[in-house]
Amino acid sequence: MHYAELKQAREELTGPGGVFEIIETEVRGHPLRTYRHAPPSVREVWLSTLQFGDRPYLVYGDETLTYAVSHAQVNAVAAWLIQQGIEPGDRVGIAMRNYPEWMLIYWACTTCGIAVVGMNAWWTPDEMAYALNDAQPKALFLDQERLDRLRQCEDVATDLKLIGVRLAARASGVTAWEDVIAAGGAMPDVTVDPDADACIFYTSGTTGHPKGAQLTHRGCVGNLFNLMYAGASAALAVERATGVAPPETPPIPAVLITTPLFHVTANNCGAYATTAAGGKLVLMYRWDAGEALKLIAREGVTSMSGVPVMARELINHPDFAATDTSSLLALSGGGAQVPPDLVLKIEAQVATARPSTGYGMTETCGIITSIAGDFFVDRPDSAGPAMPNFEARCVDDDGNTVGVGEVGELWVRGACVIKGYINRPDATAESITEGWLHTGDIARMDEDGFIYIVDRKKDMILRGGENVYCAEVEAAIYRHAAVAECCAFGVVDDRLGEEVGVAVVVKPGEQLSDADLRGHCAVIMAKHKWPRYIWFMDQALPRNASGKFLRRELRDQLSPAPVPA
Repeated sequence: MHYAELKQAREELTGPGGVFEIIETEVRGHPLRTYRHAPPSVREVWLSTLQFGDRPYLVYGDETLTYAVSHAQVNAVAAWLIQQGIEPGDRVGIAMRNYPEWMLIYWACTTCGIAVVGMNAWWTPDEMAYALNDAQPKALFLDQERLDRLRQCEDVATDLKLIGVRLAARASGVTAWEDVIAAGGAMPDVTVDPDADACIFYTSGTTGHPKGAQLTHRGCVGNLFNLMYAGASAALAVERATGVAPPETPPIPAVLITTPLFHVTANNCGAYATTAAGGKLVLMYRWDAGEALKLIAREGVTSMSGVPVMARELINHPDFAATDTSSLLALSGGGAQVPPDLVLKIEAQVATARPSTGYGMTETCGIITSIAGDFFVDRPDSAGPAMPNFEARCVDDDGNTVGVGEVGELWVRGACVIKGYINRPDATAESITEGWLHTGDIARMDEDGFIYIVDRKKDMILRGGENVYCAEVEAAIYRHAAVAECCAFGVVDDRLGEEVGVAVVVKPGEQLSDADLRGHCAVIMAKHKWPRYIWFMDQALPRNASGKFLRRELRDQLSPAPVPA
């Protein structure tokens, strides 16, 4: 394998004078690795795409918006926001499915220095209310389903400006999207601070409430350069080793976006890289493997961005063999570790596409590592090497760096690490030490710097790319009057990676069924957090000397055997 060439490619590309030259820049009081040639903010990224004119940009159903039309609408939204008194540094929320308007609003806000608050479309009214009160956006763009939920929210600011997207009918107190863009306007002339918040994306919290991660312009642009570097370094290494050069004119990317745009997987990785290259984003209302195959054939999709289960469902679909997938060049997985067997299945069953993945977090504005093609096939259990603008190390419980091949918690430092969590200095201090982010993942690194994720230190369930914290599930279940004890844990699932399992002890004299408990959860938690597996225990749950539940012991004792794919 071409590991020596990959090291040489990294040195050439990131060294003095290289396209991806790395320098040290003081960011928030720490000397951090940054790209010399990266633009200062997201504004420059979006404005650079005006050159793509009549190229198709956003595809949704039978709708197609070109770059020219998209720029006109982005300008109109930005101008309207400024006219409403919303200024750089303020926040605007987006609560909707993956409609084209999501991206247009995102670019409009970030290009004029307004931070986007990504609202999880699965949130219940209570969860929506929490995030709105936490982030305090001055305006909220939302679709019909989210508007209906907002009407059920209590104690939400009454002066919040509401803009309805694709509503069934005009609603009182809600400005229609059509009215916003009808006014037109020019993009406001502003200067955006590289370390200003570009967006607030929420990640589940260990205390029962999600945390609003502050992703900066510098971090988002750095992630874009990481994505570009990952492709360039691998291509250069293969060319040096084999003599086979990549095509002089690479195909214009057409990416099928299958995960929510309020996550970094779809937004910061899928949308950013495609947009910067003048490519096409193909959006879906909801994931469906059969519909995805039709879109791949119709739109000439070159890659698909999603959690690993989606690639598995795609190649296992009965229509796969009969569908023209010859445009596919890559099938990628993010938001969860790609099982090694799936890497090899993609390589064997998709004639034109190579497997790829990126390991990352909301807290790093996107990817930390990347691996694809020959390197992924050779090391299918690896997440790849850390990107050049990160320092990475594995540490023991005392924060000491462990040796090569030894297991420890992965810490990373770089300009892509978030500024912190809004209104949560305690959580910020707990997660970031002198610029080093504690990922919560247990990992090892080999002699080539490739990272292998072994386990998770935090009590978190990763269900289909969604983080579900055990404490959050337990806090909700404990709100049921009949529950005496509850312990949540992840149950291995070949489709989603993990499902939520809970062990419950019912109070003496009380009765509780599976249906009762799930109905209780349905009122106060988003659907992906509901327990699929429930065990009612007839004795107290096992605890350690400190009184904490023996979560891993319960999981191993109760979890059903995984069903083969």
